[in-house]
Amino acid sequence: MKHLSCLAFAAFLLLPLCLHAQTVLNTRNTESVLYLPDTRQPHALVVGLGGSEGGNAWTSDRWKQTRDRFLEKGYAFLAIGYFGAKGTPPMLDKIAIDAVHEAIETARKEPGVDPKKTAIVGGSRGGDLALLLGSYYPDISCVVGIVSSHAVFPGHTMHFTSSCWTFGGSELPFIPASRESVPFILKRDLRGAFETMLKDTAAERRALIPVERIKGPVFLLSATQDEICPSTPMAEKMMARFRATGFKYTFEHVAVEGKHTAPLDKFDLVFKFLDTHFPAKQG
Repeated sequence: MKHLSCLAFAAFLLLPLCLHAQTVLNTRNTESVLYLPDTRQPHALVVGLGGSEGGNAWTSDRWKQTRDRFLEKGYAFLAIGYFGAKGTPPMLDKIAIDAVHEAIETARKEPGVDPKKTAIVGGSRGGDLALLLGSYYPDISCVVGIVSSHAVFPGHTMHFTSSCWTFGGSELPFIPASRESVPFILKRDLRGAFETMLKDTAAERRALIPVERIKGPVFLLSATQDEICPSTPMAEKMMARFRATGFKYTFEHVAVEGKHTAPLDKFDLVFKFLDTHFPAKQG
């Protein structure tokens, strides 16, 4: 009996480590893992999107502490892999944003998820996707884009002649890789390639992500010495468009000193924004 009591006490001590429910959802062309807090009421949903590294970044140990922090605050959390993960396209090329939204809709049907409150947090290419989802779907309540682009760029293929994203079966307009940008690409100077491609201002206008259509608050984090893309100037362009179009929701941009990954060390800013503009619990 004493032995059983010790086992029961040990199980009690370990219980807090297992309170967060985890469910793999059956979703088309995406890998979707839903994490829920240990309380039964419906929770506001935060969707996490990784970048060009592929896979399902938010399910990794690298992001466990941050992911758990969302749960502790009372959010449900949906990690979505949209390429390079099980059951997803092999590369970042012509990714259907419709399929990602379908995954979100699937998660909303789960017990413990508030179907009317959805925020998306994306980094790098995942930041672009977050902005696109908010722009094309009015049921997205809040968007956080970390080192994201203001426009659509080519898919990550050898020829750079297709769009990263599709909607309704059609490729979204994108800024093509120019002949001038090829030397930068070959020497892996990605920022130089982006800046050269952006010289095509007509293509840039056609490829703009229509962020002014987002139906909720927007928070952008950029990196002042970004070696991958000119994330700070691109974020400033989005801020200018919000102001010019009379965007009625809160929009903020914080430029973080450092390279492409520097904003990831400032995740407290993301939580502060969400606490104010997308609280897990209504006050």
